[in-house]
Amino acid sequence: MYAELKQAWQELTSPGQLFEVTTAEVGGVPIRTYAHAPPSLREIWLGAAGHGDKEYLVYNDERLSYAEAQAITGSIAHWLSEAGVSQGDRVAIAMRNYPEWMLAYWAVTAMGAVVVGMNAWWVPQEMHYGLEDSAPKVLIADQERLQRFAELRGDFPDLTVVGVRVPHDLPDWATDWAELVNSESKMPEVTVAPDDDACIFYTSGTTGRPKGAQLTHRGCVNNIFNVAFANAVQPRALALARGDEPGEPGGTEIRALVATPLFHVTANNCVAQVVTLVGGRLVHMYKWDPAEALRLIEREKLTTFNAVPMMAREIMMHPDFKTRDTSSLKTVGGGGAAMQPDLVGKVSETMKTARPNTGYGMTETCGIITAVSMEFFMDRPTSVGPAMPTFEARIVDPAGKELPLGDIGELVVRGAPVIKGYLNRPEATAETIVDGWLHTGDVAYMDEDGFIYLVDRAKDMVLRGGENVYCAEVENALFHHDAVAECVVFAVPDDRLGEEVGAAVHLKPGASVDAEALRTHCREHIAAFKVPRYLWFLDDPLPRNANGKFLKRELRDTLKVEDAA
Repeated sequence: MYAELKQAWQELTSPGQLFEVTTAEVGGVPIRTYAHAPPSLREIWLGAAGHGDKEYLVYNDERLSYAEAQAITGSIAHWLSEAGVSQGDRVAIAMRNYPEWMLAYWAVTAMGAVVVGMNAWWVPQEMHYGLEDSAPKVLIADQERLQRFAELRGDFPDLTVVGVRVPHDLPDWATDWAELVNSESKMPEVTVAPDDDACIFYTSGTTGRPKGAQLTHRGCVNNIFNVAFANAVQPRALALARGDEPGEPGGTEIRALVATPLFHVTANNCVAQVVTLVGGRLVHMYKWDPAEALRLIEREKLTTFNAVPMMAREIMMHPDFKTRDTSSLKTVGGGGAAMQPDLVGKVSETMKTARPNTGYGMTETCGIITAVSMEFFMDRPTSVGPAMPTFEARIVDPAGKELPLGDIGELVVRGAPVIKGYLNRPEATAETIVDGWLHTGDVAYMDEDGFIYLVDRAKDMVLRGGENVYCAEVENALFHHDAVAECVVFAVPDDRLGEEVGAAVHLKPGASVDAEALRTHCREHIAAFKVPRYLWFLDDPLPRNANGKFLKRELRDTLKVEDAA
């Protein structure tokens, strides 16, 4: 079937076909891009008007059609324009996965402004940094985020604030969302260039400060096409292997659960944008709950569930799984974290109608780099699949020299979905993107069929349930406590989340603090998901190497979970 995969790949990307690949020069670097991709997300959204009265956004008992959503986004864009937002200006969104998130996103990107996707879990200190770094003209926030912003408002006197789903006591310094929706529906006439910023998504930095990744319209549109290509090429290859006539992509209406945060590329770029392109339905949740997810799968007859792997595992392990109808599901999987090999088989065995899939990618690539599904994934469950057509992928040694197939090194990629850079961080940009090649920080190898296998992570990071937690950021929070003399933070394997945050701490002489007090202290500085679940208090100074660096790997390998506080 791998010969058929190559055949299907060639057929779908050949000249004149939808997924034809060409070369464009961006910043003096030749990159792969889809020849027939629209220039910007504006065309993607305005084109979605053709889906008319089909249901688009569902939340509890609320339902919006594509036509209604188009009218609302026109009103939002018009109001923002009247409020002084021009092309290239930034608008921050800070809220749960309400339908308003997507409505605001499409309105802002379609008018040529830039979305700043703020992490809804950020504490006020982190929110302050994001607002200061991105300098938006408008903040659109729900009630919880408004309360956090209230503590910071004195530092942002000129920021226009819009409140979403604030049932009562809207502050007099905030505008009600209803005012935007009731504005005249008139989308500003603009021309959006492919390499204009579409969105700023924050990814935690190894130096302890989040970095604002600049996702371009070209990058986002190419990611949509890459996901669509992945959904087409592997079924086509299997049809060829069976001797069947390959059908056209499409068919069943896609109905997807938005289970992970929309301020990440997994939910926003790889689920919501792709579903929008094909006229599917997006079903939102207030927060993750496997019982509620099963109820929605049955009620809405959802066809796809793409989230982080632990969510798929929790659905199948939930007591309600046997009594809920999940027969509408065709694919189950996702990204944001490695899908454990055992889960690949479990999905196929447990969900009779669904096949497993996964995509590996990064914020820095606007979404997926690779994708694998169906029998290909079941045959190679430890692989993340081949790189998508608009990527060149190499495995390189520390000097940047390409390694032979099968050799282990760092994965680097180049192509249209790679971000422009990091906002206000020219040095970090130059370090991460060299001659157009993005250094992923992931250690991997590639086989003869181009399938990529992740081995380790070069970056000092914990991947907790799809959330990047950079160790330096947590260490900085710990060091803020007067009692802490030394600390190191590292990943601890976890069956549910993939990895949890662990920290080894050595206190100053005569100082004392217990685990819960230290966690409470951390919550004042970093979001709750970054706070160490496991804490080890060591009497002796932490071990170091000859260069004075802490021996983090040694601590990680020797400390026992049962001994943690």
